[in-house]
Amino acid sequence: MAYSTGRRAVITGAGSGIGRALAQQLNREGCDVYLNDINPEALAETTAGLDTSRAQVHTRNLDVADRAAMHAWADEIAAQVGHVDIVVNNAGVALMALVEDCDYDNLDWLMQINFYGVVHGTQAFLPLLRRSARGHLVNISSVFGMIGVPTQSAYNAAKFAVRGYTEALRQEMAGSNIHVCCVHPGGIDTNIARNARGDDARSADERGAEFRKVARTSPASAAAQIIRAIEKRKPRLLIGTDAKLISLLTRLFPVSYTRFIPAPDSAAGTAGE
Repeated sequence: MAYSTGRRAVITGAGSGIGRALAQQLNREGCDVYLNDINPEALAETTAGLDTSRAQVHTRNLDVADRAAMHAWADEIAAQVGHVDIVVNNAGVALMALVEDCDYDNLDWLMQINFYGVVHGTQAFLPLLRRSARGHLVNISSVFGMIGVPTQSAYNAAKFAVRGYTEALRQEMAGSNIHVCCVHPGGIDTNIARNARGDDARSADERGAEFRKVARTSPASAAAQIIRAIEKRKPRLLIGTDAKLISLLTRLFPVSYTRFIPAPDSAAGTAGE
């Protein structure tokens, strides 16, 4: 029997990518899942691929940037079942722009989803995790939460913030029933680059094709590694050889790592949806 069998998991950004892969694998293991995504069609596609005879599947179409909606969703789940065992704050978007050219509205849009979406999911669901025998909170940062990359200042800012927020929370939860893990994926083959905002003149298809050249890890592989990290209560997870190499370089060369990591032409985020 899998570790997640009989448990309850909340996953944001479950309409595609890592979120969808997590929903699929946890469903196969007999874990009840509570899924959300801002895109109702994508969320319906995820749900269509799940087996409701194995475990319950619940969905909610909402924006993680909407604090009131996230807390209302958590309150509704609490009223129905009392607690959840796993929360994965996965939803994310990308923005490509030079700092000088970055539009404030786009910057606010990204921060509200990539950082405050994690904050909303954490604060809304911590009370439900407290009621679990063993709760697990997983926040998705990125390798861009370890290095700075040109045209990715907004994404870097959000993912560095997720890292700091999660590492502080992990220390606060030490000795409690709640395990906290910060995940740093490298290049994952998702739609995040294709759907990015910004001043890139290329089409969405061109951005997606370029990003796939450096996206070495499948969403299914990333999801399996996250689930193993939950089982083993890992405090930090690096996904992909690229993530492990970047982590090493930043420790050895905290300032000059840029000499070893050329900025890709389509650096448009690595994690989340």
